[in-house]
Amino acid sequence: MFCNQCEQTAKGTGCTVMGVCGKLAPVADLQDHVIYALRLLSRTALKARAKGVIEQDTDDFTVRALFSTLTNVNFDPAALEEVAREAIRRRKALATKLGCTPDTCDGAVDADWESIRKVQAGTDRFSDDVNVRSAMQLLLYGLKGVAAYADHAAVLGQRDPELNVFVYEALAAGMPDKDGTPDKARSLEDWLDLVLRCGKANLKAMELLDAGNTKAFGDPVPTQVSLGHRQGKAILVSGHDLEDLYELLKQTQGTGINIYTHGEMLPAHGYPVLKAFPHFVGHYGTAWQNQQKELPGFPGAVLFTTNCIQNPKDYGGKVFTSGIVGWPGLVHIKNRDFAPLILKALELPGFAEDAPGKEVTVGFGRKTLLDAAPAVLDAVKSGTVRHIFLVGGCDGAKPGRNYYTEFVEKTPQDTLILTLACGKFRFFDKDLGKIGPFPRLLDVGQCNDAYSAVKVALALADALKCGVNDLPLSLVLSWYEQKAVAILLTLLALGVKNIHLGPSLPAFVSPDILNLLVENWGIKPISTPDEDLKALLG
Repeated sequence: MFCNQCEQTAKGTGCTVMGVCGKLAPVADLQDHVIYALRLLSRTALKARAKGVIEQDTDDFTVRALFSTLTNVNFDPAALEEVAREAIRRRKALATKLGCTPDTCDGAVDADWESIRKVQAGTDRFSDDVNVRSAMQLLLYGLKGVAAYADHAAVLGQRDPELNVFVYEALAAGMPDKDGTPDKARSLEDWLDLVLRCGKANLKAMELLDAGNTKAFGDPVPTQVSLGHRQGKAILVSGHDLEDLYELLKQTQGTGINIYTHGEMLPAHGYPVLKAFPHFVGHYGTAWQNQQKELPGFPGAVLFTTNCIQNPKDYGGKVFTSGIVGWPGLVHIKNRDFAPLILKALELPGFAEDAPGKEVTVGFGRKTLLDAAPAVLDAVKSGTVRHIFLVGGCDGAKPGRNYYTEFVEKTPQDTLILTLACGKFRFFDKDLGKIGPFPRLLDVGQCNDAYSAVKVALALADALKCGVNDLPLSLVLSWYEQKAVAILLTLLALGVKNIHLGPSLPAFVSPDILNLLVENWGIKPISTPDEDLKALLG
C-alpha cells in the first residue's frame, strides 16, 4: 500500500505497511480500486451527458462512493469491494443505454472486477512529472472532500447537476485511453486550474448542504449545551449526518433513552427542529481521536453516522454504523431503521444519576452571524474589536496540535475567535469572556459551516468596501483529512491569502507546488503561538 492523503501519514511521506488511521493494506488497495473504477465510470458518464443522458442515481452513487474512500470512513473490505463492483456495473449499464460497450463509448479499457484488482495501487499517478502528480493528488483529495459535502446535501434533497459534471471531469482527468494515450494534454497550469475549480465546486457543495440543513432543521441559534449527563438510558451519536440524528430522535421518543452528541455532532444542538426534542440532552466526549479512551466509559449504545470512526477494540458490541461508515463485525443500520441500536441502548445500564456538568455555547451559524454583522462592524470601526481570528479545522492525534489551544488562550481580550469543525475541541470549553454583547469564542459549527464563515467575511468586506484580505481577519487552520483540503482549496479559489496552516504541511504537495502556494497565496506553516500572534497583529 501507499497512502499519503491525511496529515498524520507515516514519517511525513506515506503509510506503506498499515495506515496510521488503522486501515490495513487490503483496505487501502480497495480504496484505490474504487477510485479507478469511478474514473472509468466518469468517462462513460461524461459521454452519456454529451448525448443528453443523465442519471441522478448514478450522480448520487459517484459522490457517495468517492466519500467512502475518505480517511476514517469505511474499513470494511466487503463493503468497499461492493462499491467498486457497483461502479463497474453502472458503467456497463450506462454504455448499454448508449448502444455501445464502455471501451467503444469512452475510449478507456472495458474493465471488469478481476482486471481492476490487478491495477497498480495509486492510480492517480499517471504522470512521471512530480509536480503534475502532486497537482493530481491535490485535486483528488480535494474532490473527496467535495464528495462528502455533496453526498450530505443529496441526502437532504439538494443537488446541482453542474457540480456532478465537475466531479466526473475531475475524476476522468488524467485517465488514459485503452492504448495508454493521456485523455488530454495538460500543462501544470491546467492541473492547477482544475485544483482551483475544485475549490469553487466545494463552495457550491457547502452552499447546497447549508441550504439542506437549514431548510430541514431551521437556522442555528445560540444554544447552551451541557457537557454533563442525565440519569437514564443513553445513545451517543457521532459524525455529521443531521438526518440520521433527526430520525433517531423521532424513533426514541417515549423510550426513556436520552440522546447525546459526540465529535462534530455538537453543533446539532443549535438547530431549532433538533433541539425541540426534550430527550436531546447534551454532549459527551471531545474530538474523534480520543474515542478509544472516552467511549468505553459511555454506558449506552454508540452510532457513527459518517466518518471519524476508529477501531472499537473491546467495546464494539455497543457500536453501530450507518450510511457509508463501515467497520468489520459491527452492526450496520440500513434505511434508518434504528431498532437494533435502540434495543442495545435499552439493554445497557445508562447513567445511574444526574451530573449537570459544564456548558458550552453553539449555534453561531450563518444567519446569526450575518444578523450580528452590523454590530461587529461597528465594534471593528470603533476599535472595540481589534482583530478576528478563525481558528479551527480538523483535529488529530499527531503531536503539535496543542499549538491551537495555546494560540487561543494567548489571543488578546479585544479579539474575537470564530471556530468550526473538530479542531475546536482543543479549546471549545474555555471561558474566554466577552467583548460587549459578543462571547469572544463563537462556534460556527461543523467543518462544512466554513461556508458560513466565508459568507460573513464577504459581508464584512463588502460593508467596509475592501477586499477580504484587507479585513482585520486571520485564518489559523489545522487539517487532518480531505474535507479540510477541500475547504483550503475553496479559500484559495476565493483569493484568501496569508493562511497559517498546520500542524504540518501536506506530504503530497511537492516543493515546487508548495512554493507556488506560498508565492501566490502566502500560505505559511504555523510556528509558535507567540511568534504567529505577533506577526498577525503587527
